[in-house]
Amino acid sequence: MSGTPRQEVTLPGVPALPELYRQALVLAARRRVRRAAVPLDVPVVQHRVDGVRVALGSLTRFQEVLGSAARDAVPSAYVHTLAFPVAMSVLARPDFPLPLLGMVHLSNEVHQERRLDASETLDVVARAEHLRPHPAGTQVDVVIDVHVGDERVWTGRSVYLARGVRLDSAGPDGRRNEERPAFTAPTPTGVWRLAANTGRRYAAISGDWNPIHLSALSARALGMKAAIAHGMYLAARMVDEAVPAPSGALDWRIDFATPVLLPGSVTTSFARSGDHTGRRTDVVGWSSTRRRPHFTGWVRTE
Repeated sequence: MSGTPRQEVTLPGVPALPELYRQALVLAARRRVRRAAVPLDVPVVQHRVDGVRVALGSLTRFQEVLGSAARDAVPSAYVHTLAFPVAMSVLARPDFPLPLLGMVHLSNEVHQERRLDASETLDVVARAEHLRPHPAGTQVDVVIDVHVGDERVWTGRSVYLARGVRLDSAGPDGRRNEERPAFTAPTPTGVWRLAANTGRRYAAISGDWNPIHLSALSARALGMKAAIAHGMYLAARMVDEAVPAPSGALDWRIDFATPVLLPGSVTTSFARSGDHTGRRTDVVGWSSTRRRPHFTGWVRTE
């Protein structure tokens, strides 16, 4: 459907995430009643909200949760937090083919053109695309563009996985488990210690109350072993530690390998390099007890 014009739906304001989760619960109940094959594509639509403002109190709390200094510059990962409900409203549509609840975050890649100040007004557009098989189910890309006036200042592409959901076209290849390469831990540079309430604290400032992050009980109800840390919490800490106060363009990516169970700890490695063209930090986070990677990523500045 790449040649089909995308319908744009302008929302009156940033949606409330609790209401979107309620919609998702209703849809999940309906889908359990009548099981049907997953459609082959996502709706050709994008949702838009204009005039999004940064609430300084929320921004300060976000920085406190990360353990970073309070600044008027908007952290790159906080832009995702502001825009996330608009993207969620696409995933919560009745014609969206995958169940929102329990969806797992696989990766994020962001390009930011310049520093954003808390006083600026943002316009947000979100869409879903590229529905495709994954060995554990079905994955989809969610793309968010953020503009200040006519200037596109931030673009993010997130990949999500719906476990156990199979596309009509997914044959045996779509179900085969992939072998993971052996993990060799780099030289550690630090340890993040995450309390049992980390998911609830991040949910309180991000609005992302997905039950897989809140408690062991709610996470197990959706098939997880225990509560897991938000992917964007890990991404935000990674970017903030790599470049605490970026002043210009910023690019970063994070790929999630295994969930970070709560409570828990993440051993980290931040390896910095660069020349006159820019600086890059390569990051690995892993479990020192299980010798398994949680995520890999990089952050690049000009």
